[in-house]
Amino acid sequence: MHTPWDFFDKIYCISLAERNDRRQEARVQFQRVGLSRRVDFVIVDKHPTDCEQGIYESHLHCMRQGLADGAESIMIFEDDVVFDRFSHQCLSDATAFLASLPTWHLFFLGCMVKGSRRTVCSHVLQIRYRSLTHAYAVHRDFARQLVPQPWRGVPYDDFLRDLKDPLSYVVHPAMAFQSASRSDNLRYLPLDRIRRLLGGLRNLQKANAFYHRNRWSILAAHGVVLLLTLLAMR
Repeated sequence: MHTPWDFFDKIYCISLAERNDRRQEARVQFQRVGLSRRVDFVIVDKHPTDCEQGIYESHLHCMRQGLADGAESIMIFEDDVVFDRFSHQCLSDATAFLASLPTWHLFFLGCMVKGSRRTVCSHVLQIRYRSLTHAYAVHRDFARQLVPQPWRGVPYDDFLRDLKDPLSYVVHPAMAFQSASRSDNLRYLPLDRIRRLLGGLRNLQKANAFYHRNRWSILAAHGVVLLLTLLAMR
């Protein structure tokens, strides 16, 4: 039986060697969406001096492995991924859209964006990427451009953001989120606490998508409220 996951030639999940608990939970998540036999876990040791460098190098390692295996499209997960609102039909429409394009670079199952716009496929948005790399695919041609890039002290999310890549897309609605488990990135523990206070990354990611999909309506509504307030004060 063919599934939309067949579009992705290699599927990896990055996991720290010491986090068997996360791997077990990730396996449960993958089984829920029909991926239990497709995912190769890439077990890595925590970087001895810089966790951000470890994250960066782990993602490029997955791309390098996918290229070596002849993959045309490479899906990469992090082991704290959780699925919500998953739809085989939605993903099938999204992968069919990607297959129809002359080329594409990055395709996210969920992320934070700086902006988005509709495409001819109702289940895919073209985006200006902002952050989060817990579930995304990279095309072979783009992976070839990324893997030679050495670590320059820039976190992986920021590295992708600064590329300002015009061929980045996200499935709509997003179906992959980061879990509420405590971050292993010690540098971002204060930010992690703030995110928890604000309801967790899942809620923040949904709010981010809602805002950018309805930005002009939201701004117009605020403008009307401000105008009415000013008129009432006269």
